Amino acid sequence: MNENPLISKFRNELLKRGPSGIKSIGQYFRQIDDNGSRTLTFEEFGKGIIDHNVKISAEEASELFRYFDKNQNGQIDYEEFLVNVRPPMNNFRLNLISKAFQRMDRTGDGRITFEDLKGVYKVNKHPRFLSGEMNESQIFRQFLDEFDASSHKDGTVTFQEFVDYFAGVSASIDTDIYFDCMMRQCWKI
Repeated sequence: MNENPLISKFRNELLKRGPSGIKSIGQYFRQIDDNGSRTLTFEEFGKGIIDHNVKISAEEASELFRYFDKNQNGQIDYEEFLVNVRPPMNNFRLNLISKAFQRMDRTGDGRITFEDLKGVYKVNKHPRFLSGEMNESQIFRQFLDEFDASSHKDGTVTFQEFVDYFAGVSASIDTDIYFDCMMRQCWKI
């Protein structure tokens, strides 16, 4: 199945900002969802594109919105939209991500929490810990917040949030060999 070229263009615009490009617009969409409907109107969608300086035309934005407005009710599910914007990952990379998550999820409850980090993340050499600027809890929270996609950070990271984060990282790494090397070195898997 051929991908809609506008999705590719939108994705590439976001990935030019690095691994967090897709994550940042996703966070923005969650923040403007005041009523918790998990949907966006075209006006909200357009504002997100403008605020994030995504270089697509108004006509392309309209076409992209219509493509995702499956039931033509004037709203799109932003989570579904973001899932389709993220670059697909092969099973090799997903398997490495799963291994890293399992290594971090010491309690095996499907979430990475402060408790899990205590067993695997040593902060004693972190520059901000050494300078006294941050304590262990603050460093753990900062670490977890990097993966937490919700606008209301809850101090936990689900497997899906972990995968979503690495979808952005994966998109910036061309070869499976380099991705494998990076994951094994960073996560000691």
